[in-house]
Amino acid sequence: MTKLVNETIDLIKKLVSIPSPSGNTNEVISFVENYLKELQVETKRNRKGGLIATLKGEDDSNHRMLTAHVDTLGAIVKEIKASGRLKLDLIGGFRYNSIEGEYCQIETAAGKKITGTILMHQTSVHVYKDAGKAERNQENMEVRLDEVVHNEEDVRQLGVQVGDFVSFDPRVEVTPSGFIKSRHLDDKASVGILLQLIKQIKDENITLPNTTHFLISNNEEIGYGGNSNITPETVEYLAVDMGAIGDGQSTDEYTVSICVKDSSGPYHYELRKHLAAIADSNNIGYKLDIYPYYGSDASAAIKAGHDIVHGLIGPGIDSSHAFERTHKKSIEETLKLLYYYVQSEMVI
Repeated sequence: MTKLVNETIDLIKKLVSIPSPSGNTNEVISFVENYLKELQVETKRNRKGGLIATLKGEDDSNHRMLTAHVDTLGAIVKEIKASGRLKLDLIGGFRYNSIEGEYCQIETAAGKKITGTILMHQTSVHVYKDAGKAERNQENMEVRLDEVVHNEEDVRQLGVQVGDFVSFDPRVEVTPSGFIKSRHLDDKASVGILLQLIKQIKDENITLPNTTHFLISNNEEIGYGGNSNITPETVEYLAVDMGAIGDGQSTDEYTVSICVKDSSGPYHYELRKHLAAIADSNNIGYKLDIYPYYGSDASAAIKAGHDIVHGLIGPGIDSSHAFERTHKKSIEETLKLLYYYVQSEMVI
């Protein structure tokens, strides 16, 4: 299992290093597409730009779908200021304070990439007496470009314009103690796990009991990534996304989190019990949990009206929507649960 986990972590490192804020995900989708092509897995893109891989099973009349998303938090250029700095508009649900001091990259419509740093306008304590008291918001935070610019026109000469996507430096690192810390583990840790699962199925020549689709969605952070392209034959729909850690939560960085309920309501009770039973039978460490301010591709699919059994599991991620961290043990337990789940009988 150590080899599989190490391969998964290598995949995650590659995935988080590819900029992919919601709305600009073609590069990372192409990476996943090419990875699956090498495994000789059938894929197709949907019109929203997501990717669907399919493994035929013994029963082709009742399908499963598993999903994880490659889109991440990010930003978009809202305004070029007279000073030559940029004002941002956020993509996804996070706070400005979580990106203060972060290195970033602006991608122009022509494909040019320009680096910069996200800072408070009132950063210098030698100039701004109350720098620490200013609110971290759209008005006070800006991007300092790593280019010689003095005004708005200089910036426009670089090709930068309103609407250009801004991605954050992931700063990915794997520690000797087994932690992987990086931005965008939500949800590229889960994407890496699903890709490793597909590779394991192919390497071991496993025939699944049911035809199983893997949707790599690309609009989850803005609410609708996995709500379409679900075949009429799909019975079970399992989102693989991060487990949120914090006060009052049972999720940790060393087990797989099985979600009982989030802001959309309870997940399917029988599927939840089925997942827990699989974990119990195979000595897989897991935690049941509720995420009060959370929604997944599975809940988006339910809201879209699909008649499916829906569930949510994933590795435990600390400091979600900021500088995140998990442990290789959580990746291992999630991979194991998925491995046994896709080979199990359906709950209905």
